[in-house]
Amino acid sequence: MKLYFIGIGGIGLSALARWCKKKGFDVKGSDIHSTPLTQKLQNEGIEVFIPQKEENINGDIDLIVYTAVARENNPERVAAKKKGVKILSRREFLPFILNDKKVLSVCGAHGKSTTTAILASILPNANALIGAESKDFNSNAKFSNSELMVFEADESDGSFIDSNPYVAVVTNTEPEHMEFYNHDLELFYSHYEKFLKKAQIRVVNGNDEFIKKLDLPMKKVYLKDARNIRYELRNDLPKTIFEYRGYEFEVYGFGEHLVLDALLAIEAANEFISLNEIAKNIKNYKGIKKRFDILQQDDDFILIDDYGHHPTEIKATLSSAKKYAMLNGIDKITAIWQPHKYSRTVDNLQGFIECFEGVDELVILPVWSAGEEKVEIDFEKYFAKYKPIFADKIKADRKNIMLIRDDEIIKKINDGLIIGFGAGDITYQLRGNK
Repeated sequence: MKLYFIGIGGIGLSALARWCKKKGFDVKGSDIHSTPLTQKLQNEGIEVFIPQKEENINGDIDLIVYTAVARENNPERVAAKKKGVKILSRREFLPFILNDKKVLSVCGAHGKSTTTAILASILPNANALIGAESKDFNSNAKFSNSELMVFEADESDGSFIDSNPYVAVVTNTEPEHMEFYNHDLELFYSHYEKFLKKAQIRVVNGNDEFIKKLDLPMKKVYLKDARNIRYELRNDLPKTIFEYRGYEFEVYGFGEHLVLDALLAIEAANEFISLNEIAKNIKNYKGIKKRFDILQQDDDFILIDDYGHHPTEIKATLSSAKKYAMLNGIDKITAIWQPHKYSRTVDNLQGFIECFEGVDELVILPVWSAGEEKVEIDFEKYFAKYKPIFADKIKADRKNIMLIRDDEIIKKINDGLIIGFGAGDITYQLRGNK
């Protein structure tokens, strides 16, 4: 079968493409721009067309799968319709991948990528599809002949209810992506309830306010059940150590939020393997790219990339960054924030204003619109208490972060802990790729 993925450079669609390639399908696709990820796909033998255009679609394609970002007027979608090539959205394609699997489906507003990646490391023989690249197996997809599939489900388009959950894992149900749910909380929460009801086994955050209201048999996980939580540098890497049900576990990164993610993964995996095996296998987890991703480290300089794009995520990660800085003898923290989407920034404005408390310096980049229409937001007014620096972009060099505005370098940062937040192209800027 010959598959073509429109938007193959996206983290979600690239995982499906990689998995299909490993399964033996003929896979190719397209994206708007070349990125390190599209280049990596090409190195793996997947043909990628840049940019997207009508001529890329020909009769040698059996099925086209498109990302939600590719609207009806996308030239390749238009060409597919003209030429009668079968075309499905990512959501419509999911059953093709998942319906014959025992799916451990992980969802939630925060922590789902980390929880899914930890679970994929704990179950090394399972298939995995993650919305981030695991440093354990250096990919966002892992193929095996196992019936088990570890899957990061997506609530942003409601597709998590189509993920055929055998084990449903919910990290939290904080409202997010409300534009998809017409800002209707009842509709939003009904999707979570539907997701949980579809599963035979349910592993959930017991402290979540919506979860507490549900009358369903669930395995509830509580942070309080973890004992002796501590933070250590092991081989210069940040590790959170804790005890649970008579075993000691270690997980990459710092923070109580990581303990909760790990507990959810442990309880989900314990349906299939022993706690003794889990305690050994969890050490394979080395973090995921763009989640507390340490890019550079010197005596007085640490550069971290983090995908956090919601106030709850940023606040938790900054808490981890402060612990990490302290253990490394660093007392200055600079946050570089690229707001992701106008709608999210407006919906959570007060949360964003509060979540950067404690940073020594705040740099604000232009909003990454993700295709949305521009909305005027007075960042100078709302974030005045931080006395932020506004830059058009940054450029990273060895032990040197340059802030650029109007094509001029307005400041260089070369000491302290610098952490970038955002789901846009800030990750490439921090790596010196843009």
